[in-house]
Amino acid sequence: MENYIVSARKYRPSDFKSVVGQSHITTTLQNAIKTNQLAQAFLFCGPRGVGKTTCARILAKTINCTNPTADIEACNQCESCSSFNSNAAFNIVELDAASNNSVDDIRALVEQVRIPPQGGRFKVYIIDEVHMLSPSAFNAFLKTLEEPPAYAKFILATTEKHKIIPTILSRCQIFDFHRIKNEDIIKHLEYIAQKESVKFDQEALHIIAQKSDGGLRDALSMFDQLVSFTNGNLTYSKIIENLNILDYDYYFKFVDSLLASDITNTLILFDEVLEKGFEGLHFINGLSSHLRSLLVSKDAQTAYLMEASQNIQQKYVYQASRCSITFILRALDFANTCAMDYRNASNRRLCVELALLKMANIMNKLQPKTLSPRQSLEEKPVIKEESNNIIEKPNKDVEQPNKDVKDDTEKIKKEIVIPKSSSFSINTNIDKTIKVDEQEQLKRNPPITALDWDIFTQKLNEYADTIKDSKPNLFFILTSCEITNNNDNSATITFLNSMQEREFEMARYDMVKILRKATGCSVFQFKVKTIQEETKEKLYRPLDKFNFLVEKQPALLKLRAEFDFDIDY
Repeated sequence: MENYIVSARKYRPSDFKSVVGQSHITTTLQNAIKTNQLAQAFLFCGPRGVGKTTCARILAKTINCTNPTADIEACNQCESCSSFNSNAAFNIVELDAASNNSVDDIRALVEQVRIPPQGGRFKVYIIDEVHMLSPSAFNAFLKTLEEPPAYAKFILATTEKHKIIPTILSRCQIFDFHRIKNEDIIKHLEYIAQKESVKFDQEALHIIAQKSDGGLRDALSMFDQLVSFTNGNLTYSKIIENLNILDYDYYFKFVDSLLASDITNTLILFDEVLEKGFEGLHFINGLSSHLRSLLVSKDAQTAYLMEASQNIQQKYVYQASRCSITFILRALDFANTCAMDYRNASNRRLCVELALLKMANIMNKLQPKTLSPRQSLEEKPVIKEESNNIIEKPNKDVEQPNKDVKDDTEKIKKEIVIPKSSSFSINTNIDKTIKVDEQEQLKRNPPITALDWDIFTQKLNEYADTIKDSKPNLFFILTSCEITNNNDNSATITFLNSMQEREFEMARYDMVKILRKATGCSVFQFKVKTIQEETKEKLYRPLDKFNFLVEKQPALLKLRAEFDFDIDY
């Protein structure tokens, strides 16, 4: 039985052109080799699984190749390349700093550096996870890293550059590896799937690329796992089942319900999501990503930021055409707030449901208010069934009609109501607009109510009674310190010492907030004043203490004379 090799190792890049998504690194290294301007030390830093160690090995292999190609690639035919491909190269030393991080390990490495290569031009030392070295190991490595022999090259790799001391950073050329784009990961997965005769859906590869978070090694590990799970047939439904991912369709259904303000269907859909075993935080983060995709698909210039397959992109564009920018932004705000409050919520399901209810209410608030239509100038009289009591006085000079005609006329007058003629007046509308603006201004900036001192004193005493047991020191301050009215919506409180002032300042904000609400004065504030205690000279000698007491009680002199007391100086 042939040994199985995982895809991350089987399809590991062997030259610069096969490195995925790091062209800015490979181009720089190839130009440095071409112009013979190689530094003595390199630092490759970036997220996991993006090709740091792979590029280090390719660089070590290429600079020792005796017959490189025209585009600065290893020939894979010379003795150096053959020994490297068979893992028998003595000129390339790899050290895992995670398990060899002591100063003794670095000293042993420094001793090896003194030995020149037996074959080839350079001796390359690749130190992976270099941030794990101890401070003493870093210090032992400094001198050799700065002034190594001409044949020695050091390539350091790390995922946490901030943990490396500055003296090491200043001795290296730093290369920052980027997260690999989803498009590049998908192309590489397609290539491997074709090589391995694996059937796949485009949506399935998109899901793997998104789940890998820019790490090609993670994507390949998931690919191998899913190939085994699906028996070589990668479909979208099987992928989301194995990776525990909520289907796209659920998020589209949610947004449709939110746009229709359908609270009932929204809560039922969320219950289905929970029954499938998904956590509320996982769902709300997925909904945020869905809303973000809707936002970027509103404009053709930002549509490329949407990470989805072509078929899914069409669905996003269609649903985005039905959503307003205001709806998407408010829904994103609610989802983001829910995600931040989720971990501290005692009832996490209610936290998500409340956010969904707020989203469902957005469209109700965005609907314009209905206004009654204006009456037309040419509107005809309206005939009403209810009769109005219209009484006309007969004119004596005019001949009165007969009774039947008169009755018919009165009947018509009772049934017809002539509307008042409507006319459009600019001044009238301006006055109405000014009144509406004044009302809105008053709502935003209500008039300031003057402080009623009697009400203030009453509410302050009531507040002091409520804190009598919980804050006895503050209660003593409020009941004993002098509080005066400044007649400018403020009060001055006079403290006996600085300790009272510090105690008051700790509760000042909450107290002012309560008193403003209780008194109705929205601008009330406290002003503080502290009685400055006179600094007196401290008494150390017994005679000084006695003289100080005599000033207050002269009878002590007579007492001293009668008993003949001696006082030490």
